[in-house]
Amino acid sequence: MKEYVKKYGLRIGLAVIAVALIVALATSLLGGRAGLLADLSGSVSSPLGQATSAAIEWVEGLYGYIYKYDQLVAENNSLRGQLAQAQQAAINASELEEENARLRQLVEFKDRHQDYVLEPAKITEWSSSNWESTFRISKGADNAANPIEVGDCVITEYGALVGQIIELGDSWCTVRTLIDSAIDVGALVGEAGAVGMCVGDFALMQNDQLRLTYLSENAQLVEGEAVITSGRGSIPQGLIIGYIDAVLSEGNGQSLYGVVDPACDLGTLTQVFIITDFTIQE
Repeated sequence: MKEYVKKYGLRIGLAVIAVALIVALATSLLGGRAGLLADLSGSVSSPLGQATSAAIEWVEGLYGYIYKYDQLVAENNSLRGQLAQAQQAAINASELEEENARLRQLVEFKDRHQDYVLEPAKITEWSSSNWESTFRISKGADNAANPIEVGDCVITEYGALVGQIIELGDSWCTVRTLIDSAIDVGALVGEAGAVGMCVGDFALMQNDQLRLTYLSENAQLVEGEAVITSGRGSIPQGLIIGYIDAVLSEGNGQSLYGVVDPACDLGTLTQVFIITDFTIQE
């Protein structure tokens, strides 16, 4: 309807005004020839004049509406554009703030572990399988600065263990996370540093957890205790694995195992760091 009015409104308005003027003119002429019409001219000309004025006002109002409508549409589009820009600016500011926080934590971590050689990488893709917990990162074998190898461990900017590299491409790596059912990491727990293993468990993987088991004799587990890496293999000692969420028994109550919550929040990871080299502690 609006497009029709915009297209034909001028013609309609001019036609209405023209008809009103013709009728008014005819009445005026007739009023000069006939006494009866002359007597009626006062009563007829006034309504016709009013009709003409009303027609003109209607046309002006019509075009005023069209002009105002277009103006409102333009203003609305402008506001939408400004809102989109403001939202994008807020997102960029938030991402920049998060990046700065990560860098500050990384600097603090590197100050404490100056023997670590770290290579940053972005997470590019998560596995879609329900049977594993893996993701790909943006660095691979062609990374000449700090050569990457299968088995290298992957951490967060504050030193929490994320997992290990299990597959190496030219420009990408596959990382198995520490909750994957195939993972196994040497662990230390408690003030006495009891030795154990953190292993993946398919049932626990569904809850983003892993199992602490194969504990040394007389090891004591307490809920809330921190679990750290023991330094076995290509993973340096002292990285935080997580915290004991529950202590349960296995083997008809003959031994205990712990359910561990990872220290890193896998669901929020966007960037990780590969430890490509470190000094092995004696």
